[in-house]
Amino acid sequence: MEHLDKGAKFVLGPDDGDSFWQPDPAGGYATIKLSPFNLPSNQFAAGTQVVDPGGELRQHGHQRNEEMLFVYEGHGTAIVDGERFPIEPGSIVYAGRWVKHGLINEGETQLKIFWVILPPGLETVIAALGRPRQLGEDRPENIERPENVQEVLANAWFARPDQLPPD
Repeated sequence: MEHLDKGAKFVLGPDDGDSFWQPDPAGGYATIKLSPFNLPSNQFAAGTQVVDPGGELRQHGHQRNEEMLFVYEGHGTAIVDGERFPIEPGSIVYAGRWVKHGLINEGETQLKIFWVILPPGLETVIAALGRPRQLGEDRPENIERPENVQEVLANAWFARPDQLPPD
C-alpha cells in the first residue's frame, strides 16, 4: 500500500500565536492562532479575542466570509441582523455572508471568544487595526484606529455599512 501524506499537524498553547491589542470600542486583544501565514492551507483562519468589560466588537458583515464565534468565558449580547441574543460560555454565534453581527460585553469580566473565519481575511484586519502585544505587558494607552481603516476592511472583503440591512 502506498504511503499517504496525513497533512499538517499543530498543537498550540493558550499563549501561542501573534497577538494584537485592539482599539476601542473592543479594547482587549486578539490572537491569531491559525492563518495562511502559518498553515499550508488557505481555507480558513482562527484565533481568540478578549473583549474588556463594556467593550464591543462593532457590528459588521462580510461579503465573502462565514464567521463562527464560540464564547468560552464571560457574558454579553450578540446582535445578529438587529436581533439581540444573550451569550455565555458555550454559546456559538454563526454569521454567513452579508449577515450583520457584533458582540457587546455587558459583564463585569472579560468576554473571551474563539473565532473561525472562512475563507480567511479577519487575521489581516486584526493585525492592521491593532498594536503588537507581548505576553504579560499592560495595555498601552490610546490605541487609535488607523486612518486607512476603510481600506483595511475593504481589502478583507468586509461589507460596507450601506450593503447591510439597517438596524
